[in-house]
Amino acid sequence: MFEAGAQSGRSSDRPARALSAELQEEDLAIDRSLRPKYLKDYLGQEKVKESLAIMIQAAQERGEAADHILFSGPPGLGKTTLATVVANEMHSNIRTTSGPAIERTGDLAAILTNLEEGDVLFIDEIHRMNRMVEEVLYPALEDFALDIVVGKGPAARSIRLDLPRFTLIGATTRTGLLTGPLRDRFGIAFRLQYYTPEELSSIVLRSASILGVNIQEEGALEIARRSRGTPRLANRLLKRVRDFAQVRGDGVIDEDVAAQALSFFEVDSLGLDAMDNRILEMLTVQFGGRPVGLTTLASALSEEPDTLEDVYEPFLMQQGLVIRTPKGRQATARAYEHLGMVPPEGI
Repeated sequence: MFEAGAQSGRSSDRPARALSAELQEEDLAIDRSLRPKYLKDYLGQEKVKESLAIMIQAAQERGEAADHILFSGPPGLGKTTLATVVANEMHSNIRTTSGPAIERTGDLAAILTNLEEGDVLFIDEIHRMNRMVEEVLYPALEDFALDIVVGKGPAARSIRLDLPRFTLIGATTRTGLLTGPLRDRFGIAFRLQYYTPEELSSIVLRSASILGVNIQEEGALEIARRSRGTPRLANRLLKRVRDFAQVRGDGVIDEDVAAQALSFFEVDSLGLDAMDNRILEMLTVQFGGRPVGLTTLASALSEEPDTLEDVYEPFLMQQGLVIRTPKGRQATARAYEHLGMVPPEGI
């Protein structure tokens, strides 16, 4: 009896797990469908697009692989998408990996030796690459050759393997963590900037047309204003507002519906979410406006210091709500005004 019941329970769980996997795959497919495939479809970052177009056209006219490219900037600005766009513009295949995934020199050697002439190799979070692996990458980038040591001790010898000419595209959110020798081997480096509300509004309208969402320009602009200057977040909020409009409204996203939906999901007029406002409340109320060290603030919020520093702080500082002082993080007068409070004297 017991075995039969246990077996039945396991079998009933299978469809649920399968359905969950199918839904996740469907979400990923939707996200991929929203990504532009060519430079003409990529909205924003005009100067970067112009430079890339010139570089790609020149390389194609010479019949060469394009120079190695480094994209840097905060998460969600389209570094991965741009890498795919470059590969498509060059009519090349793209191989994608990440710095932490390449643990040993043999992993990198396997990737490099499987590339074909003109391929694009995209390494995300390249600043987290192992230093031993990084040194193997240097001759591959400069001379398109791979140096392999065979054997051990006195019998060890070095063999150089020729590699096809390829283009490396690296992406990083922490440019300062890149070593100088690696950074110098990129032919060109681009830093992506936050998007304006108008640029994000165009991205939201494009995504809405792909998803079949009925949206007005004012609704798209309201979503854009609360998207932290980030296309990834704009598309995420669009899908949540779409759900709200479908269930609580008539399916049409106008300015009022977008504002109601985003307030319901705790995204305020500046684009701050619940965690952002918790940080501001902690600095202004609990710590009384005094400077607070990063680790102290992280402990009070039950959050990792790296998460606060990399995910939340940049936008709060960009909006002029938080400043860094020699004694720690401190809320500004604008933070008090945003929370509806009167700033203390000296703030």
